[in-house]
Amino acid sequence: MPFSPSSSPSSSPLRGTDPGPVVARLRAAGCVFAEDEAALLISAAETPARLDAMVGLRAAGRPLEHIVGWAEFAGLRISVDPGVFVPRRRTEFLVRRAVALAPPRPVVADLCCGSGALGAALAAGVTGVELHAADIDPAAVACARRNVLPFGGRVYEGDLYAPLPAGLRGRVDVLLANVPYVPTEEIGLLPAEAREHEARTALDGGADGLDVLRRVAAGAAGWLAPGGRLLFETGERQAARARDIVADAGLVPDVAHSDTWWATVVTGTRATGTSVTPS
Repeated sequence: MPFSPSSSPSSSPLRGTDPGPVVARLRAAGCVFAEDEAALLISAAETPARLDAMVGLRAAGRPLEHIVGWAEFAGLRISVDPGVFVPRRRTEFLVRRAVALAPPRPVVADLCCGSGALGAALAAGVTGVELHAADIDPAAVACARRNVLPFGGRVYEGDLYAPLPAGLRGRVDVLLANVPYVPTEEIGLLPAEAREHEARTALDGGADGLDVLRRVAAGAAGWLAPGGRLLFETGERQAARARDIVADAGLVPDVAHSDTWWATVVTGTRATGTSVTPS
């Protein structure tokens, strides 16, 4: 994805560096946005030797975000460590939906949080968020803490709802779940940047790509406040099945598509006046 340079040319240690050779190396390696990436790498490098090493990593297929240590997402600079899932720009559509639907001073839970980008972006867009995030990957948890703590959020390590404080049951207004939704047999079709450098748990959604979603949906009603909403992204061809999963879990489903973001977001709302049996 294209990026803006992380610092202005006047403040970069390598200001005045000719980008031509860097662009040529990146273009030869197949980088579509070679000019933008060259500008970012030059602005991020402290020395010519470091620049050479960074360009070498990028030419070898390392995600740009892992090299520079951050990703641009929803107007924020999100810290991203090697091996951690890189937030996709299309997922900004999910954040926009969540911001539009969130009540005042919402309680927010961000499951499968990865870097914590979704929760951080929602907290940046809504006043007074009480934010809780969780992921099963220790590397992701460490990364998310750096992104979420500035917004007063807390991050927990564990499988889905398991590490969340029991006091959140029945209180969550917005439940974000950036669940993996790539079918197992299609993992090998992903770009090498993803399949070789991001955690498998952040990509593999099981046989039909919806295994993790089923588990999230099954427990959602017990954690949502009346009128609270579960929001997640899925593939367009999976949307109908995802909608049925949400409905079977006792939530009122809604599907939104964005041609601008090339994204599909499913929302499940816990109807007011409904009661649930704790699981």
